[in-house]
Amino acid sequence: MLEEKSAIQKVQAKKRGYLRGTLLGLVVLLGIGVLGTITVTQVANAAGEEKGPIKIGILHSLSGTMAISEQSIKDIMMMGIEEINAKGGVLGRKIEPIVEDPASNWDLFAEKAKKLLVQDKVPVIFGCWTSVSRKSVLPVVEKNNGLLFYPVQYEGEECSRNVVYTGASVNQQAVPAVEYLMSKEGGEKKKFYLLGTDYVYPRTTNKILRAMLLKKGIAEKDIMEEYTPFHHQDYQTIVAKIKRFCAGGKAAVINTVNGDSNVPLFKELANTGVKAEECPVMSFSVAEDELRGLDAKPLVGHLAAWNYFQSVNTPENKELVKRFKEYAKKNNLPGGDKRVVDDPMFWGYNGLYLWKAAVEKAGSTDVEAVLKSFPGLEIQTAAGKILADKRNHHTAKPVYIGRILANGQFEIIWQSKGLVTPEPWSEYTFPERSCDWGKGGKGSFDMKGGQKVFLDPSAAPIEPM
Repeated sequence: MLEEKSAIQKVQAKKRGYLRGTLLGLVVLLGIGVLGTITVTQVANAAGEEKGPIKIGILHSLSGTMAISEQSIKDIMMMGIEEINAKGGVLGRKIEPIVEDPASNWDLFAEKAKKLLVQDKVPVIFGCWTSVSRKSVLPVVEKNNGLLFYPVQYEGEECSRNVVYTGASVNQQAVPAVEYLMSKEGGEKKKFYLLGTDYVYPRTTNKILRAMLLKKGIAEKDIMEEYTPFHHQDYQTIVAKIKRFCAGGKAAVINTVNGDSNVPLFKELANTGVKAEECPVMSFSVAEDELRGLDAKPLVGHLAAWNYFQSVNTPENKELVKRFKEYAKKNNLPGGDKRVVDDPMFWGYNGLYLWKAAVEKAGSTDVEAVLKSFPGLEIQTAAGKILADKRNHHTAKPVYIGRILANGQFEIIWQSKGLVTPEPWSEYTFPERSCDWGKGGKGSFDMKGGQKVFLDPSAAPIEPM
């Protein structure tokens, strides 16, 4: 009995020693956390990251008016996830996508984003197309300190701490496109019909373009502006007005119509005889994927401005397109090996790889750690390198202008010299405003008396790694 009691006492003493060591370790960790080197939360996150897959959110409309554009982003994202998992995942863990369909319903975007962040606890969401969907998600992501990778061109006038904008800002698409049309190479256009869907992106983009055109000497009477609702189908009256507007020559249409409304718009343009030689349409939301649903022959010669075309002539890009066609066929996706790769798909896909690079640089999926590792990050894509801006959460990228061919592809007729630096606030509407999340930066600011006056001085700066 004495031997048994002694053995029990030894075990109990051992447990007490273990407990003291554990408590001492916790105290040390807490002490270090106070010093700002590490926090208990980070320790818990690091421990949690050792096991199981990394869940990520995919938030794109797979039904409704925007499905024509967004479904394909989801498709190529799934291919990218499969590729990454086949090579060992991220930080040695597989990626597990949680796909949500907001069904082109802007309120539902916010609900689905909250579900992904709060219930599914994803460290990142890849999603949205329209600016109204992004604006719906924005307060949810900011309140819950989530992270959204947004893959589509947009109107600027925003620079959220919790969003990485892999699509173009206005100076990386709309402005160079209109400058091209005004140049000798682009036909020296002097009249512009601004046609868009009635929501944030077209209205704000056209506000900037109007200010730009007026500053460059275009008369007010030579700028027309008109908007239609989402899913609008009857363009007969509008196209008749466009034809009259273009009759005098030196005119162009700037098209910011989104979603499936582009199908009846271009059909009516073809039926009415609005030809590219006389009045080119420059589109900012029509790419190879939308052209799959159209008879492209009557559209030959019309233009689009993007930061990627499938026709970018590199071996790596040809391989990417080939892989996606094979993936679509293997997975019985609609269109099979006839599928194409377009700009929003390209930036959605590369946004995934940009996030992967940031996570691996940070050694963590933690939002704060990823944001710190993002500035200045560079990755190689199938069409060349892209660079994460050191000040804002945008990316430097090339700009291309393409002419529609009969096969639904684009012939690249102009491209920028190197990468174009992103400017979320336009020089034409906010000449003194910019954005800085670099060292000590607190987002958007105005220059006053040579000093940065931040719009939200209470914002927490992100100190780069």
